[in-house]
Amino acid sequence: MPIINRIADFASEMTEWRQDFHAHPELGFEEHRTSDIVAAKLQSWGIEVHRGLATTGLVGVLKNGTSSRSIGLRADMDCLPMQEQTGLPHASTIPGKMHACGHDGHTATLLGAAKYLAETRNFDGTVHFIFQPAEEGGGGGNVMVQEGLFERFPCDAVYGIHNDPTLPLGEAKVVPGVILAASDRVYITIRGIGGHAARPHVAVDPVLVGAHVLVALQALVARRTDPLDSAVLSITQFHAGSADNVIPDAAKLSGTVRTLLPETRDMMERLIAQVAESTAAAHEAVAEVVYNRLYPPTVNHEAETARAALAAARVLGESRVIRDAPPIMGGEDFSFMLLKRPGAFVMMGQRGGSQGPEKGGVPVHHPAYDFNDDMLPVGASFFATLVEQELTRG
Repeated sequence: MPIINRIADFASEMTEWRQDFHAHPELGFEEHRTSDIVAAKLQSWGIEVHRGLATTGLVGVLKNGTSSRSIGLRADMDCLPMQEQTGLPHASTIPGKMHACGHDGHTATLLGAAKYLAETRNFDGTVHFIFQPAEEGGGGGNVMVQEGLFERFPCDAVYGIHNDPTLPLGEAKVVPGVILAASDRVYITIRGIGGHAARPHVAVDPVLVGAHVLVALQALVARRTDPLDSAVLSITQFHAGSADNVIPDAAKLSGTVRTLLPETRDMMERLIAQVAESTAAAHEAVAEVVYNRLYPPTVNHEAETARAALAAARVLGESRVIRDAPPIMGGEDFSFMLLKRPGAFVMMGQRGGSQGPEKGGVPVHHPAYDFNDDMLPVGASFFATLVEQELTRG
C-alpha cells in the first residue's frame, strides 16, 4: 500500500509514542500525562496548542496559505478500567487500567499526521487536530462540543478513525449513514426484605428476583424487537449481599443497551422499566430503574463519507475500501461531533501485518488486546492524504 514515504520514515518513532501511551493508561478526564505529551510534541513542531477543553482535551491548530477552508481530525485518548493480560513489554504499568480499545494508537496516529503536515505544509487552509478525552462512557466529545469546540475552532468537516480487529490491515470501511449504534446505560435496583438464609420464606430475596428480571429482560430483544431491526441488551453487573448466610435486602443490576432506530430506543427504555417493575412486583419486591441515554447513533454524512473513501482509496487502493456494510452495535461519542458538523468516521483494519496474520486480531475491550503498530503509518497517511485532498493548494 502507498504509505506516504516521509511518514514511513518515522513509523518507528510513532510506535515508541504509542507503546509509551499504552504503558501509562489514563481514564477519562484524567489524561493529564497523555495531554501533556501531546501538547509538547505539537508545540515542538510549530503547531499552535489550545488546552483545557473538557478538562484534559486539547486542539492543535496548523494554518498554511490564505484559504479560509478548514478541517477537523479527531483522536480519543482515554483507557478502560480493566486489568491487562497481554504480558507484553509495553503492558500497562498501572493496575486496573488498560488501553483495551486502541485509543493509544489513535492518539499516536493523529500525532504522526500532525508531524508530517507541519513539516510539509502541502495544503491551503487550517487543520484542527482534536485530541479528545473520555470517550469510554464519559462523553468527552459531547463536553468538547458543549464547551464551544466548533465555535472556537471552525471546521468545514470533521473526521475520525477507529481500529477494527475484524478487518485485515490495509482495508477500511467507509460507509455512509448509520455506522454505530446508540449507546445507553441501565441501572436496576431490586428492593426486597432481608433475613436469615435458613429462613427464606420470611424474606423477599432480591437475588432471586433479580435473576428473574435478568432472564425476563432478554425477551425484549428476542420477542419484542423487529427481526429486521437490531438491538442489544447486556446486563453486565449483578451485585448483592455481603455474607453467605444472609439474604440481602437489595440487589443491583446494570448494563448497556444498543439500538439503531429512535423508536427502538424509546421502546427499550419503556419496556425495560415495565418488565423490571412488574417482575419484581410479582415476587412482592420493588424495582427502581434508571435509564441513561449516553451516545446517539454515529451517522456519517454522505458527501463527506465519499471524500473520506476517496482519500482511503488513494492510500489503500480502491479494492480495499468497503463502501457498503451493516452497522456495528458499538457506540461512539464522535456521534456528537457529527451532529454539529458534517463528516465521517472510518473503521480501519488492523489484523495481520509484519508480525504475523494473527497480530491485531484480539477484539477490543478484551484483556489480551493490543493495538497493531503496523496500522500507525496507514492511519497517519490516510489523515494526511485527506487534508491534502480537501485543502488542495491553489
